[in-house]
Amino acid sequence: MLINGQTQTSFTSDQGKTYMLRISNVGLSSTFNFRIQGHKMKVVEVEGSHVIQNDYESLDVHVGQSLSLLVTLNQPPKDYYIVASTRFLRRKLNVTGLLRYSNSRVPASGAPPPLPPGELIWSMRQARTFRWNLTANAARPNPQGSFHYGKIKPTKSFVFSNSAPLINGKQRYAVNGVSYVNSETPVKLADHFNIAGVFSTNAIQSVPSNSRVTVATSVVQASLHDFLEIVFQNSEKSVQSWHLDGYDFWVVGFGSGQWTPAKRRLYNLGDALTRHTTQVYPNAWTTILLSLDNQGMWNMRSARWDRQYLGQQFYLKVWDPVKSLANEYNPPDNLLRCGKAVGRHL
Repeated sequence: MLINGQTQTSFTSDQGKTYMLRISNVGLSSTFNFRIQGHKMKVVEVEGSHVIQNDYESLDVHVGQSLSLLVTLNQPPKDYYIVASTRFLRRKLNVTGLLRYSNSRVPASGAPPPLPPGELIWSMRQARTFRWNLTANAARPNPQGSFHYGKIKPTKSFVFSNSAPLINGKQRYAVNGVSYVNSETPVKLADHFNIAGVFSTNAIQSVPSNSRVTVATSVVQASLHDFLEIVFQNSEKSVQSWHLDGYDFWVVGFGSGQWTPAKRRLYNLGDALTRHTTQVYPNAWTTILLSLDNQGMWNMRSARWDRQYLGQQFYLKVWDPVKSLANEYNPPDNLLRCGKAVGRHL
């Protein structure tokens, strides 16, 4: 079901039945809150993870995120409002649709369901309730070879802080003081053919600094089978959303203010979700754990498209010195070459 612009959408269904809805935020920049008048929503899946099945009256869905929920039509037959509202913006935008019982003869009435109070704290607390259902499709707490992510000691730790600097008088976005620019030679081609001068592996440091903001084609290096702790630090007033190509990761912690090593005691090391995209609240931090089992060059970027386009991204190089088809296939014979890779032979 898609609620788009100001178009009113209707969803007709039968009383007494339970329906599964898939809710996705495919927007460019804004979180929205989703709710259905008079009905509870039971969340059953979040980006491929089966979750503990809690009931919710409303749900915050951040940029690039999706979830599945069950709605049972157990109310008197009539029409009910479906509402989606922007979050964390001064100007609130609302779109209203209808849940219509198939035997309804009564139009929707009353005020549409309101937004929940306490935007930041409420949303962060809700995010912590999304947890793996360990009795379903997830690693189970048993001795039969399950993957216990919370018992693995990270081999490397990074703190990536987003910022919005002006560079030469123009708005840019950056990670640890480095704003990404695309090179004419794709970084994977440059890496495969060992072409020097295309990207920098020392531009982005592992923690933020007060150094002058720079522009670079930035690549962060790591080794195959590393287990990473990555903290996304957000010191801005807007919600950030981070995505990593080629991987999912455990979202183990959310917190307000500046992250410190002492915050590790707040991590969920037992039943955190695996996701592909995570939110970072205003003036807050989010921590993920990541198992590097997929060799290659992988893009880590803002899921907010304006920020991604203007530099809030970099590539994560997952590398092993031993060349093996078990780790990474050879490129195809018809590989297209451009930039400095033109004329290079496999």
